[in-house]
Amino acid sequence: MIHVIEKYDNISPLFAGWPETMIWSCLQNVMGRILANDSEHPTAAMAVLGDFCFLAGEPDKELAACMPAYCQKDFIIMVPQNDAWAEIIEECQKERAKKVTRYAFRKEGDIFDRDFLKSAAEGLSDEYQMKMIDETLFDRCRALPWCKDLAALWDEYEQYQKYGLGVVILKDGEIVSGASSYSGYIGGIEIEIDTREDYRRKGLAFAAGAGLILECLKRGLYPSWDAQNKWSAALAKKLGYHDSHAYTAYEVCI
Repeated sequence: MIHVIEKYDNISPLFAGWPETMIWSCLQNVMGRILANDSEHPTAAMAVLGDFCFLAGEPDKELAACMPAYCQKDFIIMVPQNDAWAEIIEECQKERAKKVTRYAFRKEGDIFDRDFLKSAAEGLSDEYQMKMIDETLFDRCRALPWCKDLAALWDEYEQYQKYGLGVVILKDGEIVSGASSYSGYIGGIEIEIDTREDYRRKGLAFAAGAGLILECLKRGLYPSWDAQNKWSAALAKKLGYHDSHAYTAYEVCI
């Protein structure tokens, strides 16, 4: 039987040493949920936040087969703690699971070149305008399918204002790109960047990312970056992040 966990004293050790901010968001009770195979003495657990779930502890087939009801899309990204969990996911999810490679970056504190980032953020041509996401822009992001993830996981603007932040780039009053907190935790955010398809390859993601990182540094927040693909990884390195490791995840159709 799978349990929704309310108290995390017995859960935290299962995720020990896993530097993933979305896990921290769950354990800090900022956002997300944790499921486990036992409410009192769990040996396996799943941290669920947005499109992601992270499986930790002793591999458990019931958890690996679980499709959390909290996902907003028609798939979820399962991240195994180790090879044993990966094998169980493949066994339980079979053809529904697409094995992918993602890229993690070192969480090094303030290693960013602020002058470089300032130049990048201010390097937009006059036709574009960068703005911090206020309540009006928050609602507009949520209403646009292509940039919904800039604000989709937050229950309301007040929660976003407390634990998150973001910027958008406007052209003629329309949002064409943005960088925001996909999720937040006490001490930082997980970055999400989206650009409207017809405005890609114009340097907008680079400028938005630089603007958001600068805002995080001003507020004493860590801007965590995890890359879905090599393009995102290249952008992260251009902005000043350093490689940590590539890791396996599974995109599982629901």
